[in-house]
Amino acid sequence: MKLSFLRKYLNDIKPNFEEGGKLHAFRSVFDGFETFLYVPNTTSRNGANIHDSIDSKRIMSMVVIALIPALLFGMYNVGYQNYLAAGTLASASFIELFGYGALVVLPKILVSYIVGLGIEFAWAQWKGEEIQEGYLVSGIIIPMILPVGCPLWVIVLAVAFAVIFGKEIFGGTGMNIFNVALLARAFLFFSYPTKMSGDTVWVATESFCGLGNDLPDGFTCATPLGQVAQGSVPTASLMDSFMGFIPGSIGETSVIAIAIGAAILLWTGIASLRTMLSVFIGGIVMALIFKATDSTPVEWYEHLVYGGFCFGAVFMATDPVTSCRTPKGQWFYGFIIGALAIIIRVMNPGYPEGMMLAILFGNMMAPTIDYFVVQQNINKRIKRGVRS
Repeated sequence: MKLSFLRKYLNDIKPNFEEGGKLHAFRSVFDGFETFLYVPNTTSRNGANIHDSIDSKRIMSMVVIALIPALLFGMYNVGYQNYLAAGTLASASFIELFGYGALVVLPKILVSYIVGLGIEFAWAQWKGEEIQEGYLVSGIIIPMILPVGCPLWVIVLAVAFAVIFGKEIFGGTGMNIFNVALLARAFLFFSYPTKMSGDTVWVATESFCGLGNDLPDGFTCATPLGQVAQGSVPTASLMDSFMGFIPGSIGETSVIAIAIGAAILLWTGIASLRTMLSVFIGGIVMALIFKATDSTPVEWYEHLVYGGFCFGAVFMATDPVTSCRTPKGQWFYGFIIGALAIIIRVMNPGYPEGMMLAILFGNMMAPTIDYFVVQQNINKRIKRGVRS
């Protein structure tokens, strides 16, 4: 079989990174780059603990592909909200709206990857280990779950904290307890609350390269959940909220774009349908209870389209590392997250978006849930053995 130019080039330089080679000190960097491009020859294809033969980097790549619809719409919506606030939306073209949003969002993604991957490269070199692939997904999710007004220096701090204290000290990819992207958001929310909440962070206010509009200092624009928390009726229609034409975190506004990503994850078998479905069931049940007791003016279906409920259910609650592994446990895990998210929204006016804390709590409870499910199965088998 004829090798590609890139494959042949990697084979030619590989001896330099092996034992005795002049670049052996950078072996982990080479291995990480090689396995990012090609499935390693040592990929396990059978054995007692093997789920399937797909390489983990390909899983991460597929998740990134599933995120692209939400990311692209988020870029468009950034431009849409800026031009809408300036009153120039009617005269703006699609290229202007999307181009402005891309100019605002891409630097955040670049900073996230540069800082996160830089730390992972340095950590791998220090430990003499292969570079791990987990940040491929976290690096794009972190900017997507932040307000567009979040400064780049704040993202640097959040990424560094999440990668070091939420991942590397636990042993790296596959060993972390909490979702890395949500840990970055939680760090920012509690350390720099003015950069993550309020009415001044949801719309980009400066023009770039001749695109966009300069808005007045202190310009405010509340999200639908923020308006509900303030006791007012959301100004956006339900259809706008469903389509995604509302202020919010960059990648969390469009239910349609998120649904496309969900279909990709489910079709490829990467995400758990049980977890995803049970999050929505838990949210709907709790929203109906609060509505029946007149505890909230928000209908159950509005809770699903407002804020980051759909994004969290599809892309973060289903994280295979931090969620439950047992089929029965996934039902309990998802239900707890969905129900708790609505409880936080309704009962804590100071924090109108409850998905982040709900998923982090679910991450913490996942091992315990799996433990009791496994123990229940063991006890059932013991009883069957005694009866026989």
